[in-house]
Amino acid sequence: MIHTTGLTKTFSRGKATVEAVRGIDLHVKEGELVALLGPNGAGKSTTLRMLTTLLAPTSGSATVAGHDITTERDAVRRNLGYVGQGNGGGHNQRVRDELITQGLCYGLSKQQSGTRADELLAALELSDLGRRTVSTLSGGQRRRLDIAIGLVHRPPLLFLDEPSTGMDPQSRANLWEHILRLRREMGTTIVLTTHYLDEADSMAERVIVIDKGSVIADDTADALKAELAGDLVTLTAESRDAAESLASIVGRLDLVRDVTVSGSRLNIRVVRAEKALPALIRLSERHGIGIEAADMSRPTLDDVFLGLTGRSLRETAAA
Repeated sequence: MIHTTGLTKTFSRGKATVEAVRGIDLHVKEGELVALLGPNGAGKSTTLRMLTTLLAPTSGSATVAGHDITTERDAVRRNLGYVGQGNGGGHNQRVRDELITQGLCYGLSKQQSGTRADELLAALELSDLGRRTVSTLSGGQRRRLDIAIGLVHRPPLLFLDEPSTGMDPQSRANLWEHILRLRREMGTTIVLTTHYLDEADSMAERVIVIDKGSVIADDTADALKAELAGDLVTLTAESRDAAESLASIVGRLDLVRDVTVSGSRLNIRVVRAEKALPALIRLSERHGIGIEAADMSRPTLDDVFLGLTGRSLRETAAA
């Protein structure tokens, strides 16, 4: 569905040249749900703008839905839907009318547009709001309308640029329920950007991390967490001296990736916590070091992001 090779974009600012995207290679299969993550200024928005033909690349090549983004722009646009960060519906327009207008823009007849509008209103539970003006909708209802606008022409590919930003947890869950159901029914390929890492973790089949204009990680969320972050085992020793002694011992084990000491507590990054924890307890007993408490936890995508970029995605989102 998406194939890019060496895609770059540079901007000139006075005498300076800014390399926003530095040779990105992306490969997204038909039907995939892929999350594109990166800190502010990483190049992901510029990449999306190139893939949606809103911005011409400086070099490299890309095809979207089998069409070249530079020589077949109209064909690319016919095959994708784009839901940006802002609301797409005109505030003073009625909900159903907005969908009909979108259908007319894509060449549907008025009857076809009306039928398609009613289908999407029903699918996204907006039928009762069809005659309401967009300005009277709640935030969650507006985002569902944005999804409907992006799907009017039945595109095989849908770009969602931070679709749930600013929504409360219940509205976010409701929106994703609709998105995933429509994907199952229509087989739509979805490329998602989000600052909510729990969304990327639970929804996406693959996570691509971009930083400084380049792809720095591309795999499933589980694989990235296992390979780049590791599980965390926390042991509380009898004293700080005991914790430091134990740290020097466990740090030599193959299953241990990293050890830090905070007071009497050891934070130990390991490959598999369920196997490492019993081994660490037995090791401490053999050396006569008492353990007062033990815990283990799985890594999050934010741990992965922090390890890759040295920054938390939540921190970059706030900035």
